[in-house]
Amino acid sequence: MEKDWVSVYSSDKPHTILIIKAMLETNDIQSVEIDKRVSPYNIGELELCVRRENVLKAKYLIDKNRND
Repeated sequence: MEKDWVSVYSSDKPHTILIIKAMLETNDIQSVEIDKRVSPYNIGELELCVRRENVLKAKYLIDKNRND
């Protein structure tokens, strides 16, 4: 992956990644998910990355919308 992409969130729950990815897209922030799980058991996490210039805005939106 290019140096321009920074991880802003990780989770072992694919549905959480999809929800956050959709929220970021709604706010005009492009994101990519990186699957760091180990096959065939899917142990590990998925990572969500955004371009470096969107890191602060993305982290703010994620923190603001978290329901943990």
